[in-house]
Amino acid sequence: MLISVIVTIRNEEHHIRDLLDSLVVQEGPLEIIIVDAYSSDDTQPLVHGYCRKHDNISLYLQGGTRGEGRNFGIDVAKGEAVAFIDGDCVADPAWLEEMRKDLSAGHEIVAGKTIRTGKPRFASLSRVELYYQGVDLTFPSCNLAYKTAVIKEAGAFDAMFRTAEDIDLNYRAVKNGHKIHYNERAVVNHHERDTLVAFLKQAFWNGYGRKQLTLKHGRLWSNYSVGNMIRHDMSFWYLLRTAVALLGYATAKAREKKGSYAGSD
Repeated sequence: MLISVIVTIRNEEHHIRDLLDSLVVQEGPLEIIIVDAYSSDDTQPLVHGYCRKHDNISLYLQGGTRGEGRNFGIDVAKGEAVAFIDGDCVADPAWLEEMRKDLSAGHEIVAGKTIRTGKPRFASLSRVELYYQGVDLTFPSCNLAYKTAVIKEAGAFDAMFRTAEDIDLNYRAVKNGHKIHYNERAVVNHHERDTLVAFLKQAFWNGYGRKQLTLKHGRLWSNYSVGNMIRHDMSFWYLLRTAVALLGYATAKAREKKGSYAGSD
């Protein structure tokens, strides 16, 4: 089974070599599709160097949201399945082998185990999960594979999302009757934000994306208690992330036009 690995990047000169080094050793057949949102650093020259050495790596330029970049990658992909990973990640040598085993066995969506690395005060914070029909929708798209036909049936990524485009896609796929299979042996190491400013920006946009989800789909978070979320982790950094995320949530509520979404608030 040919798997198309899709990577959307922008200004990843400090991480892209580690990522590509981890991808070129993966079990084939595979193609590696790099979609660059017009990086202004040395990302593109570095990727061009790998393209010259490896004929299964292609670089494309495409602006817009992360969802738009991934949809571009899906459109040009030749694989029976597409796998997503981010520019600040490193894949375990057996990552694609494990993905392929499950896809070949009949699983239509496979989520791997994502290990967060970087400064412990940021990397150790727990994920805020969202379940629908007993399925965790928050498996991140930095370690996610779909049969190409399934992702196209679901409508691919919604380009209007700032973040949470992967949760939105997973929700639509599960609602269509598909299951997400988890494989803890399909490991990706994801480097978390390592500065306070980057950490706060990520928290804000994560909160923004969560509100976009409710505007599109309704009260997905109605059964989730903020009190339980805070009691889950009382660390300073967790509480700070939660506060900034709630600011992003409120900003999206005030800014976004509900008429452009299918759901209700």
